[in-house]
Amino acid sequence: MASEPITRVLLLGGHGKVSLLLTPFLVSRSWHVTSVIRDPSQKEDVLSTVTDRPELIDVLVSSLEDVKSPEDAQQIIDQSRPSYIVWSAGAGGKGGPSRTQAIDQDSCINFIRAAARTPSVSQFLLISYLGSRRNKAPWWSDEEWAATQEVNQGGLKHYYPAKLAADESLVAAASSSPTLQGIVLRPGALTDKDAVGKVSLGKTRARGSISREDVAAVAAELLGSGAKGWLDLLEGDEPITDAVQRVVKDRVDCLEGEDKDGPP
Repeated sequence: MASEPITRVLLLGGHGKVSLLLTPFLVSRSWHVTSVIRDPSQKEDVLSTVTDRPELIDVLVSSLEDVKSPEDAQQIIDQSRPSYIVWSAGAGGKGGPSRTQAIDQDSCINFIRAAARTPSVSQFLLISYLGSRRNKAPWWSDEEWAATQEVNQGGLKHYYPAKLAADESLVAAASSSPTLQGIVLRPGALTDKDAVGKVSLGKTRARGSISREDVAAVAAELLGSGAKGWLDLLEGDEPITDAVQRVVKDRVDCLEGEDKDGPP
């Protein structure tokens, strides 16, 4: 009897802190990971995250800043042949506003558009942030929304529009594609604390924090779960597996209150 085809994941931004924590979660499921990094010197950091199944990791050195079109993104997708794509990349505030737009917005959108026209890609999970929205969430207070706007228009004034454009593009692409499900995972302030394994997932309060390790664990659990839409994420009291099962069952989507269509 033929064996089941292996699940393949394309992890964009593979050397980021969340990605390095996510990689062993994915490999523990016997999934194959193609981790895309910018600098060859980062390769050993990626490979060292998993020592028992090295055959399940490939490292691809490619600058996401150089992905200028969906066709450029398609070349990487065709090379890695993923079922799932995870975007956990970003300029990290380095290189000024133009680099933030080039990576966090333009490159991400190019991958989204390429994924939407690749039938073998069934899920695209984009790690964004809790404040990336155009309108006040109906479950937030006016005070929470004002504080969010202050941050978005202050220290995140270049990051915010780039992430929002990417988030909205995934909404538009997934809504028009017969094969692609889009998940925008939107954590609060990220910490390097140890994971606690319990979260608040879905319609959360507007401010709070969560460990990067718990973000990675939630991302891994969401892939293949049937989840879709926008999901806010903070520390909480619900075990991760239960939280994911709940949002899938109840069709939770934090897109509520937003315009339904992203940019063309």
